[in-house]
Amino acid sequence: MFDWIRRPKRRGHFAALDHADFPAMAPGSVWLVGAGPGGPGLVSLLAYHALGQADVIVHDALVSAELLALAPERTERVFAGKRGGRPSPKQADISLQLIDLAMSGKRVLRLKGGDPYMFGRGGEEAGALAKAGVPFRIVPGISSGLGGLAYAGIPVTHRDTNQAVIFLTGHDESGAVPHGVDWPAVAHAAPVIVMFMAVKHLGAIAERLLAAGRDGSDRVAIVSNAATARQSVLETTLAEAKDLVDVPTPAIVVLGPVSAYRPSLDWYVGEARRHVFG
Repeated sequence: MFDWIRRPKRRGHFAALDHADFPAMAPGSVWLVGAGPGGPGLVSLLAYHALGQADVIVHDALVSAELLALAPERTERVFAGKRGGRPSPKQADISLQLIDLAMSGKRVLRLKGGDPYMFGRGGEEAGALAKAGVPFRIVPGISSGLGGLAYAGIPVTHRDTNQAVIFLTGHDESGAVPHGVDWPAVAHAAPVIVMFMAVKHLGAIAERLLAAGRDGSDRVAIVSNAATARQSVLETTLAEAKDLVDVPTPAIVVLGPVSAYRPSLDWYVGEARRHVFG
């Protein structure tokens, strides 16, 4: 008799968006939109609006089928995924494709995992659009370096452990370990380092941090397939991380004391993980 308390009715709630004063997605324009860290429920209202307005969606490999399914069937979907170690379209070709689609008069949604400007090459694509005179809009997304860790019970900052955090990419434009990083400075600049796309070179990165004086006993957590039903978390230390193999990707790596909060903050377990929308 109390089922209505446990399961509140939500029919029609999303219908309110039909009357929201969202900006128009004009023909001949491109929206660069963040798709969030995994679950399709983690996109913004503007992202959801764009999914219903676009003529074509150019999406990367981290965008889920469940999220793409929120767009109308008539919407063209173009895969432009870039995955390390696999054949991938060149960034220049993706940018040219966006320009060509927009100049043909289409409303283009460029859908990128996480946030477009957080190691997502969104700045490069926006720069190419600006140079070509194509109107564009940036719709920020929840970065996996924040949201992905939250789904693993890891706060990226906590006043008892750190007042600073470093975000680091795991490879440079050539696919190698980042060559422009001052490793001694990075090793000691913040208690917490969050690494994107770092699994392939994690051993080399760990060796550089250890050589720079970072404590080998520092905690490391690797969150794979964050905010999805396939999410898994591997916990180790910096000294042991250099020997890891076969870690599932995509993954986000966090070094530092904040993963110690997982035992009490790991809320995304059991039944919750069955819900595909997050």
